[in-house]
Amino acid sequence: MQVTETKYLIIGNSAGGIAAAEAIRELDDVGTLTIVSDEPYPAYSRILIPKYLTGECDVAQTQLRSADFYTKNDINLLPGRKVVKLLLDSYVAQMENGELISFEKLLLATGGNPIVPEMEGLDKEGIFTFTKLDDVRAIDKYLSGVIKAVVIGGGLIGTSATEALIKRGIKVTVVEMMDRMLGAMLDEHASSAVEKTMADAGVSIATGHTVCSVVGDDRVESVILDDDTEIPCQMLVVAIGVVPRIDLIRCMDINVERGIVVDLNMKTSHEDIYACGDVAEVHDFVRGTNRVIPIWPGAHFGGRIAGLNMAGSDTEYTGCTGMNTLSYFGLNIASGGIVNPPDDSYEVLTSNGDVNYQKLVLKDNKVAGMVFIGNIDKGGVLLNMMKDGVDTGDFKGQLIAENASGLTCLRWKLRSWAGR
Repeated sequence: MQVTETKYLIIGNSAGGIAAAEAIRELDDVGTLTIVSDEPYPAYSRILIPKYLTGECDVAQTQLRSADFYTKNDINLLPGRKVVKLLLDSYVAQMENGELISFEKLLLATGGNPIVPEMEGLDKEGIFTFTKLDDVRAIDKYLSGVIKAVVIGGGLIGTSATEALIKRGIKVTVVEMMDRMLGAMLDEHASSAVEKTMADAGVSIATGHTVCSVVGDDRVESVILDDDTEIPCQMLVVAIGVVPRIDLIRCMDINVERGIVVDLNMKTSHEDIYACGDVAEVHDFVRGTNRVIPIWPGAHFGGRIAGLNMAGSDTEYTGCTGMNTLSYFGLNIASGGIVNPPDDSYEVLTSNGDVNYQKLVLKDNKVAGMVFIGNIDKGGVLLNMMKDGVDTGDFKGQLIAENASGLTCLRWKLRSWAGR
């Protein structure tokens, strides 16, 4: 069988893969570059798929780059294709249709697979995940006749799905295994504010529970919780989260823990293979260790560093940490780093105004985490302070100041820090 040759092979066509391709082209405008994606679309923003479901944007508006991006950058895009096997000894990727692609440098930007827990009745019609454009397109087609839906998962994906369904006029019940909503990224006070906002929007919330079974003949008619509560519904959305998609290198001689382990060059334990995004374990600059951090900016910057190094540079990834800014049901939220300190070696500062809640977590006078509700304007600056390890000893009190004099002092300190 004929083998197609390429210098750079990228498996995955989302944030990390696109950033890597752009970085490669900055340094090498002639080396052959191929992107393989098992989705049939040009690169799109997964953050925008809830807005597609609500009708706030169409498919074209979700796209990350212009229609001529691949042509202008001389990228051979293979959409709707799937790599099923890697032959590392011969540097060959085998496609599902048997096609072979040889490469010199490989980037694994394969993302994550949606988590679907075991439960009875998963063969029913009306069960969906919520991570890809095809998921929300399928939900959109199925919504006719749906009055009630159950969403499993009270994290970022589940809350996004819930808001989109509420906007479509569906009554939603959220089932979350943890004892509160958005528990992985918020503290108890912030979670409580989110739950109240969602309840005011008509959402029913069942925390501390799981779905054990799905009831119905051919289609979903209800779900049964672990306490035998039955919730009538015509649709079930499983939106718990994702796990690194490591199928391709499972059982291979590449270092894998929860995700693919990479160094600061985004290189795996194989000399010519790199990884980024939701599939990789990357450096967390707050915790000082490697872990899977499934956020969009991390995928983008990790992909860029990988691409530069694939093309011959020696550029190190400065790391990232869990950071999210979002607006659910009109409530602005920002969080980052360690929001629930594990011990009393951390200092916690809070300010709970009439409309704003602010919380800073400090370790040795350096910002280690934050939660903001309402006014989240300081989030980006504080993230950079966290990343740079800025000592806040002489002005930490102003970091959560609400009064005018405190904010003026903070702005002066931040300008001084930024220009140092």
